[in-house]
Amino acid sequence: MTTPLIEARGLVKRYGTTDALRGASLRLLPGEVLAVTGPSGSGKSTLLHCMAGIVRPDEGEVRYGAERLDQAGENRRSTLRRTDFGVVFQFGQLVGELTALDNVALPLLLAGTSRAAAHKSAGTWLERFGVLGQAGLRPGEMSGGQGQRVALARAMVTTPKAVFADEPTGALDSLAGEQVMTALVHATREFGTSVLLVTHDAQIAAYADREATVRDGVVETEDEPAAEVTR
Repeated sequence: MTTPLIEARGLVKRYGTTDALRGASLRLLPGEVLAVTGPSGSGKSTLLHCMAGIVRPDEGEVRYGAERLDQAGENRRSTLRRTDFGVVFQFGQLVGELTALDNVALPLLLAGTSRAAAHKSAGTWLERFGVLGQAGLRPGEMSGGQGQRVALARAMVTTPKAVFADEPTGALDSLAGEQVMTALVHATREFGTSVLLVTHDAQIAAYADREATVRDGVVETEDEPAAEVTR
């Protein structure tokens, strides 16, 4: 059996009196695209946030290799999100004051890469996602689809082990959504990056290798992985 890249076991997460997760467990395997689906309010985004180290569960554990993310401090989890993990949200969450080029270069700059090298790599990734022509534009000057492709370039610029995408096409029309997913899957296939994709759209989930369904804070169903994730 393939060893998971990241594994959540028995996660419980409460917000006030609300139980967002009630013992959720999930495996993200090396090199796979895993779609997490379920109704609104089911806990799927909270599960992604716990597995990405954005929030810490109240109970249970998240393992990244031999490391316990649920026990790691904020500094360590922030570092992982700049190096090993990429994160994409529904509205991109680009820095409004920065150009597309500077937004993509930001994770590298924060890691100590020189400005020239960071911009060179950022330009390469903007070109990969078909938005090099928007390099000098700020988020408010781009379309939603362009902005999301810039956000994907920022998530991939460090060539992470995993990308966590929370409803990355939720604010886009169907054509832009397909373009974003095609670009994401192509890039992650090329580099062997795992993807945890939260979506409510069956057409978007169809891009994945496997699907897990979250309902009422637990993983209700999870497809069995193939013997090997093919590329």
